[in-house]
Order: sequence, then structure tokens, then C-alpha cells
Amino acid sequence: MHPARSFHETDIATLVARARAYSFALVCATQGGRVMAAHAPVLIDHEDGKVALRFHLSANNAVTAALQSGSRALIVFTGPDAYISPDWYGMDDQVPTWNYLSVEAEGPVTLMDDAGATQVLDDLSHLHETPLAPKPEWTRHKMTPGRFEAMLRGIRAFTLAPERFEGTTKLGQNKSAEPRAGVIAGLSTHQGGIAIAEEMRKHTS
Repeated sequence: MHPARSFHETDIATLVARARAYSFALVCATQGGRVMAAHAPVLIDHEDGKVALRFHLSANNAVTAALQSGSRALIVFTGPDAYISPDWYGMDDQVPTWNYLSVEAEGPVTLMDDAGATQVLDDLSHLHETPLAPKPEWTRHKMTPGRFEAMLRGIRAFTLAPERFEGTTKLGQNKSAEPRAGVIAGLSTHQGGIAIAEEMRKHTS
């Protein structure tokens, strides 16, 4: 988390929407003084004001072993980001920085049973197959009988009910309107900056 409170994001709806938009996340755990990380697609459930995160990893992943040994998990969702040139501010004595959006979820995890793991895989495939229409949706029922159940033994699925769920919205809020407008104009001139420029516009309006 960025230490500046002005960049601290705590609005649950914003965090959920952002995590869902950038749901291929970094899952971190510790074991024996070693910090480990693995990338995984994460499902974000939000109901009655409560947030739960579901994900799966290879059974042979070191992060899996750490989580099964009792490690807490830190899941990091990284949104758009962009380098900010000091020239864009139109002010003297500025330095380069980086604007970005992120979400962090931290807490203990619970190992799911086979039924829960199957539901995670079904929900993930449905979520990511739907936008591929008009292609017929892939489901596990297209697999040879017994093959899915055999492959299921190769993963472990977890759920995390975050004790900490917060993010960083670093969009130059510490600058006045004129230098922010200069940054937006500068970002808009190259493809890598367009997403952050749009976020800055929304945050200003």
C-alpha cells in the first residue's frame, strides 16, 4: 500500500469492481521465513456487504504448501499504471513518479473440498467463456468421463474472507487542477498512458 492517505482506497464497491476487472492476481504466502508468490485467476464474491475471494493453484505449487501449512495469504490485483514525466506538470522542481490502481486482500484461507473446487472451476470457465460468444461455451461436460475428476486431484482450491481489503488510487490527487490537466494531456499522447489518463478524468469529475 502507498503510505500517503490521500491515495488510500477503501470504498468496497470500487475495490470489488477493480479486482474483478483485473482478476488475474498475485497470491503471496510465507513459509519458513521465505516469501512466495503465484499468479492465479481469482473470483470475487460480494454479497450482503461481505467479500470473499476464491482461487485455485497447482497442488505442487510452493504457495499451495504454505497455505495448507497455515500461512495467511496476500492477494494483489494490479490495475492500469503509467509513468508520469515531471515535464507534464508545467511546474519547477518536480520529479518523475508513477500513477496506478491496485487492490490488496489479506487474511487466512480455507481449503475447499472437491465440490467447492469444482464450483470454482465451473464459475471461472463460465465467467471467461461468456465474452467469447458466439463461440459455444466450453464446460467440463465436454471432457471424457472421468478425466475431469482425475485432473481435479492436481489442484487445490481456497477461499479467503479478507480481514484487510483496501487499495491504492494514485492519480495525482496531491496536485492542483492545472498540473493534473497537464499530466492527462501528456498521458493521452501515448497508448500506454490512455487508461490512466481516463481514470484521472473520472476521478476529477
